[in-house]
Amino acid sequence: MSNLKNIQPLENFDWDEFENGAAQGSKDTLAKAYDETLNKIQEHEVVEGTVISLDKKEVVVNIGYKSDGIIPASEFRYNPELKVGDKVEVYVEDQEDKKGQLVLSHKKARLTKSWDLINKAFDNDEIVQGYIKCRTKGGMIVDVFGIEAFLPGSQIDVHPIRDYDVFVGKTMEFKVVKINQEFRNVVVSHKALIEAELEAQKKEIISHLEKGQVLEGTVKNITSYGVFVDLGGVDGLVHITDLSWGRVSDPHEVVSLDDKIKVVILDFDEERKRIALGLKQLTPHPWDALDENLKVGDHIKGKVVVIADYGAFVEVQPGVEGLIHVSEMSWSQHLRSAQEFLHVGDEVEAVILTLDRQERKMSLGIKQLKDDPWETIETKYPVGSKHTAKVRNFTNFGIFVELEEGVDGLIHISDLSWTKKVKHPSDFTSVGAEIEVVVLEIDKENRRLSLGHKQLEDNPWDTYETIYTPGSIHQGKITELMDKGAVITLNEGGEGFATPKHLTKEDGSQAKQGEELPFKVIEFNKETRRIILSHSRTFEEGKEEPKARRATSGTRKQNDAPAINNVAAGTSLGDLDVLAKLKADLENK
Repeated sequence: MSNLKNIQPLENFDWDEFENGAAQGSKDTLAKAYDETLNKIQEHEVVEGTVISLDKKEVVVNIGYKSDGIIPASEFRYNPELKVGDKVEVYVEDQEDKKGQLVLSHKKARLTKSWDLINKAFDNDEIVQGYIKCRTKGGMIVDVFGIEAFLPGSQIDVHPIRDYDVFVGKTMEFKVVKINQEFRNVVVSHKALIEAELEAQKKEIISHLEKGQVLEGTVKNITSYGVFVDLGGVDGLVHITDLSWGRVSDPHEVVSLDDKIKVVILDFDEERKRIALGLKQLTPHPWDALDENLKVGDHIKGKVVVIADYGAFVEVQPGVEGLIHVSEMSWSQHLRSAQEFLHVGDEVEAVILTLDRQERKMSLGIKQLKDDPWETIETKYPVGSKHTAKVRNFTNFGIFVELEEGVDGLIHISDLSWTKKVKHPSDFTSVGAEIEVVVLEIDKENRRLSLGHKQLEDNPWDTYETIYTPGSIHQGKITELMDKGAVITLNEGGEGFATPKHLTKEDGSQAKQGEELPFKVIEFNKETRRIILSHSRTFEEGKEEPKARRATSGTRKQNDAPAINNVAAGTSLGDLDVLAKLKADLENK
């Protein structure tokens, strides 16, 4: 459109001056007079205009300027009733574009005005109307004065929202709670409007509460530790332990969301506005309904509901439990955990050991269902009897074995072998292995058995006593070589020891591990089971005789006993005990 086409008749126009100016051909005067007929506008401001025409694509708006503004019809989509002659607010983007056209925007005008309105509502703590457009992550998008504001899910209502979609398309009242001026973000809340009212309701309700009072409420929320119940403006908590007299692992087993339930007030705190509620307290305690004829020693059946290291809790009827301590699960005295005997869900039979109806406590036992094996221990495991046992564990001094459940015994390390010196029981056997034993001693009062393994065979030292006489020579193999000497395994089965000086061979070298050599017995002790051997003595026999003669010769001179010389002349070092006896007799004389 041209500028002339947009000129409108003006009541205050001075035609005389115009005619005089025109007659004089004053273009400046004409332009000045025309400009004065136009509105004074500034770019980036909001002004009011009139709709002079519109179609599906465009809306033409006159703001009293040299040209009209053309605005896309999509900016008026929110107002389907728009018609020619309506007054609308527009934002002046540019007085003239490249084509000399005035550039207006109705959308920006709305946004500018809306931002002012939102800031005013925030500053004055005013309530605004908003239209919930759609759902988004974490909440909803709300149209407030044409601006998209965010409504967090937690700010929709005081109650947790499970279905956000029911709010889409609704117009609700909100409070502006946060504005980011830099990014022009707005956060609104509907919950803030009702919290103040609810706070007053809570004070009113709590002021009338009494312990023991029964109220009806609605299950509002279910957590792992309990159930929140709405009592009509104020919430109370039913702890999971107060839902049922029986054990509850999940509150969903007892109640569901939105259930109408009756609860009793257990306690409340006016200052902290906390209310403790109970559900199970509305029903009689199960212990009150327990069979009056039930007594200690009776057998009872139940279900394992909880397992701990120290024992298992068995529910004999809903709300009535008894404890089976781990020590009452087996006659065995081994330190074991309850999980080795029972599992949650097991149906068990037990014997009542103690029953306290006043304290509502019951202890049970399952080992009592079997006879105590120690009552007949002397008959079943008499001294000298042989049995097969299972190795349970080791100590430095022996092996603990189990003959049957509840019957344990100890094999002392000294009773493992007649011939071998066992440093540690683990060198002899392993945990879980079977081992043959002989009962050596019974201590019924303290429930102890002394067992032996070597006693399964005859004592070889009775035979060794006749074989390994001092001075006798035997073949042996060096099986272990140490700094202090060597362990020699003799061909007859015995085991002896030789010090380093007795391991010297005839050529002066030292014997090595694995060598087989002749050894002479220089000491035998049956009580301590010790055999002292010497290899060097086997070839030094002839060399020692002159030394013995010299020694006896000196003795003869000192003691004036010529008879000793004849005895010593025919005596070897192997018969030193005879010489010692003779010497003692002479000294006595």
